[in-house]
Amino acid sequence: MTVWDDLVGQDRVAAQLSAAARDADALVTAVSEAADGPVAEPMASSKMTHAWLFTGPPGSGRATAARAFAAALQCVSPDRALGGAPGCGFCDGCHTALVGTHADVEVVRTDMLTIGVKETRELVRRAQLSPAGGRWQVIVMEDADRLTEGAGNVLLKAVEEPAPRTVWLLCAPSLEDVLPTIRSRCRLLTLRTPPADAVADILVRRDGIDPELAASAARATQGHIGRARRLATDERARARRAAVLKLPLRVDDVGGCLKAAQELIDAAAEDAKQVAEEIDAKETEELRAALGAAAGTGGRLPRGTAGAMKELQDRQKRRATRTQRDSLDLALTDLTAFYRDVLALQLGSQVALANTDVRDALERIASGSKPERTLRRIEAITACRQALDSNVAPLLAVEAMTMALRAG
Repeated sequence: MTVWDDLVGQDRVAAQLSAAARDADALVTAVSEAADGPVAEPMASSKMTHAWLFTGPPGSGRATAARAFAAALQCVSPDRALGGAPGCGFCDGCHTALVGTHADVEVVRTDMLTIGVKETRELVRRAQLSPAGGRWQVIVMEDADRLTEGAGNVLLKAVEEPAPRTVWLLCAPSLEDVLPTIRSRCRLLTLRTPPADAVADILVRRDGIDPELAASAARATQGHIGRARRLATDERARARRAAVLKLPLRVDDVGGCLKAAQELIDAAAEDAKQVAEEIDAKETEELRAALGAAAGTGGRLPRGTAGAMKELQDRQKRRATRTQRDSLDLALTDLTAFYRDVLALQLGSQVALANTDVRDALERIASGSKPERTLRRIEAITACRQALDSNVAPLLAVEAMTMALRAG
């Protein structure tokens, strides 16, 4: 199994990355054989470069592709000397890069709303170092779209003047999510939404999920690999989705609209609370122990350490906000898919429905309204997502949306 096998439905991207990894391997091997001299710059004809930008819709596998490429760059399989392509998936370089323990592969992901200047400066400092033992120093930034403007400017300097044998792999939903000055210095790879059949197949093969459940999850999430896996393996996720898909039937009056909005907010808050319960207590206890607090949660902290605890609490609060917004956005995505199916029925389209499990509700809404009203409802959901991105109070944004769904 090669590192490219996890790139579901991305054959073109896998071929491009494989060719680049082959050129990168030839470059490092040639230099190593030249008595450890300085690494030459890649030739203009080389498919390898120092900075890459992976874009594509949510669930397309941007981060998966970046990590696979990082593993291929660190591949030490002896088959390479016989003409084999880097990225075997079995050697020490590939394995440690994929599981996140390779000393020369730094994977940056955030559960906060943004990535700030401080964290970015630390990454830039690391990027200047020579590989500790691998063939390249690789920085994978899975949430490059969350860089603040200041952090983006810090990163720009490192991308403009790259250190030898350092590779930046940036991931973002679209080109517009990255500063123009950064994206102009990166080689662009655009991933597509994987076909539902391909997603279902990998769920069956990799996760041992029942084929019927895998197919249903793949259809419901419209090819989003991560969401499909969660939907197929988490009963709570299926219950939350079922509750969201009942919302269009509950907005017949103002009271129903307001109640549905409140329940949607409460469900998102519960998601954030569950994450906090699983992570916050462990983080707090680990920090208390590191700071030398007395044993037990009630032990007194040493003098001068209150600032560190306050910083942790602020970070946990920001993570809870991010988790709640992500949960809300997921619910709104499911709602959009519902009305997309309604529109398909109204127009007599032959497009496969995503929510076949609630076909009765789809047909009821479709027969009771016109395509123009359905389009306005989809626009209302989009407006709600934009309002949330602009930091509008979640309850106000969702209430406005449910009222618009009622009006049609």
